[in-house]
Amino acid sequence: MPDTTSYAVFLFPQALEALGDAIRPYLSDAPSGQHIVCASIDASGAYFEMTLQGTDAKGEPTELELRIPHAMVKLIMSLHDDHPFGFQARKE
Repeated sequence: MPDTTSYAVFLFPQALEALGDAIRPYLSDAPSGQHIVCASIDASGAYFEMTLQGTDAKGEPTELELRIPHAMVKLIMSLHDDHPFGFQARKE
């Protein structure tokens, strides 16, 4: 099975505050902070574009595109495969 890549996009606290209720449904929590998990990103245009995958009310697959100003993006991390995202202490 090929490795699936997705992205964790972290926004500045001021961006989260400015976007408010509109962005909350798309945020995921992890020990490293709130972020948006995206199937793909595009930073080449006038806005930073994120494509999210999910399901609609009927359970059918659907995609959603979010576009925000580039200045709202704090960090982008590439995630590989479908393991839960987060940090924990290493076991030796």
